[in-house]
Amino acid sequence: MIVKTRAVILRETKYRDQSRICLLYTRDFGKISVIIKGVRNPKNKMSGLFSAGNVVDLVLYKKNNRDIQLVSDGNLVSSPMVPAPEMERFAVLYRIIDLFRQTMEGEEKNLPLFTLLAGTLEQLYRSDVNFRLLYTWFLLRFVSVLGFQPSLQRCVFSGEDLSEAVRRLKLTELYFVMNPGGLALPAATGEHSEKKQLLALPQARLLRTLALMHLPEGDSIMADPADIERVCALLEEYCLLHLQHTRSRKNLAIVSQILMK
Repeated sequence: MIVKTRAVILRETKYRDQSRICLLYTRDFGKISVIIKGVRNPKNKMSGLFSAGNVVDLVLYKKNNRDIQLVSDGNLVSSPMVPAPEMERFAVLYRIIDLFRQTMEGEEKNLPLFTLLAGTLEQLYRSDVNFRLLYTWFLLRFVSVLGFQPSLQRCVFSGEDLSEAVRRLKLTELYFVMNPGGLALPAATGEHSEKKQLLALPQARLLRTLALMHLPEGDSIMADPADIERVCALLEEYCLLHLQHTRSRKNLAIVSQILMK
């Protein structure tokens, strides 16, 4: 059966003299492996198309009983090499695609996750991007799409509206509770022993702002770099904790290495 789909290249491996085998995350089929015959020949029209992080439109000869599908044609949609390669961009890119490699099951379509991945990379490949902020937003959206969205508008323990409580009590800090995930008022956490971290109010507000955004673009969020780093580290820990519900302990250890690089 001949099918078309959009895909993100997660990994590339040389195969024999001229071919390449790639792991993809696709819009229509989830995570699949493909072979592109003769693609390492510079004269092949698809030469250079199958590099990690590239977003491509593909034509496949797909058979359900075949582990590796055959690519017959493809076109580049976007690449981390354009407009220019940057080390920080590649650092964020490899963390993102490694998370998809290690946490997504094969041949399991998930359009919201593909849309998140493709949209994040589209923004990542722009020239006016705060890479760390985008990665922080991605972690929050990624774990939320997987079903572990933290509660950020109301206290996870008392149910009180956080904005109103902060104004009334003149608070400068809130707790982030890992399980159940979300923000909590300091007074409401006293009898609870769950793992929690204290956040300065600007950090809690940044977390809530990111949760409401479709995609952080350019300078749409003005935040202290130290606050971004704090929230990013918090979300890495939160992501790591909750991904253990979706993958084996072995893969969890791999994800831990990715997040803590």
